[in-house]
Amino acid sequence: MSNDNNRRYGLIGAGMMGQEHIKSLAFVEGADLVAIAEPNDVPMNWTFETLRSSRFKPALYSDWREMVASADLDAIIIATPNFTHHEILVELMGTDLAIMVEKPMCTTLKDAKEIAKLAGKRAALTHVGLEYRYMPPVAKFIEDLHSGKAGSARMMTIREHRFPFLSKIGDWNRFNEKTGGTLVEKCCHFFDLMRLALKDEPVRIFASAGMDVNHLDESYDARQPDILDNTMVIVDFVGGARAHLDLCMFAEGAEQQEDISVIGNVGKLEVQIPSGTVTWSPRDRSGAVKQHVGVDADVLAAGHHHGATVYHLRDFHDALVNGKPAPVSAYDGLRSVEMGLAAQKSAASGKAVSL
Repeated sequence: MSNDNNRRYGLIGAGMMGQEHIKSLAFVEGADLVAIAEPNDVPMNWTFETLRSSRFKPALYSDWREMVASADLDAIIIATPNFTHHEILVELMGTDLAIMVEKPMCTTLKDAKEIAKLAGKRAALTHVGLEYRYMPPVAKFIEDLHSGKAGSARMMTIREHRFPFLSKIGDWNRFNEKTGGTLVEKCCHFFDLMRLALKDEPVRIFASAGMDVNHLDESYDARQPDILDNTMVIVDFVGGARAHLDLCMFAEGAEQQEDISVIGNVGKLEVQIPSGTVTWSPRDRSGAVKQHVGVDADVLAAGHHHGATVYHLRDFHDALVNGKPAPVSAYDGLRSVEMGLAAQKSAASGKAVSL
């Protein structure tokens, strides 16, 4: 184990999200990326380019098991394709390494339950990469909400109008079986935000969704993609609040990619990304109050999540150094997957799904 605030990190997976972790970890004081495992030549070439301007000089491996056996590590980041998470996590659960696994934690409910159970038995951190809660404007929005500014929250709306799924190595993100489905792969972030913002648990989900525009003319080994590209989801919560998700992945021309709001008995709170505007609109009609929450340009340039990965890694590192619980637990990871799978089931059946 390293001394003081310094900790030694290993990274499994150097694809798009892996590159974001390499760049973002450089902003974390005391973090040293000492090893990277990636079996594919293309992302390894990306890694060579990224490391040219990095403070890190990691050892490079083609096999993650060899990396874990050989490198002196305190923590490990898993940024591999969704369908590989479970196998890697099961093997790492028996170690004393702190673990951060990218979202979704797993792609099936059975696997997610197993990992949550195993994580509960280990002393080391098991942390899930649900980073949308770490976007600085979203974090400010949640802080204001939890201070009671809007009163008792009754309605929540999350709208993401964005670009289609990007191309990935092996095109794994075109198929439900490897991603968990769009409502797991993409929307686990939003289900996590619902639970976090409302401080409540879901009891029922109804979803309507389709694959209407994207990937219709694509074929991979004679297989057609089956990944959804738009959905509307309604979630009922134990305390009576309800949340709505509106996702469209053929809206790359939208001015704001995310628009999140909560309405309570006192007023409405709203945040927009990428403008970084948090708006408070009280019911007394005294007028809306807008606040801009900025993010340093270098932090923004480190990734594709409005700076969230930098702040996320800082929180994980702080927990690691100071012996705190995982900021985003395996239980949070389980619930986000469970909600996504329930929404996938509802969309397929046309019926509400109880949790």
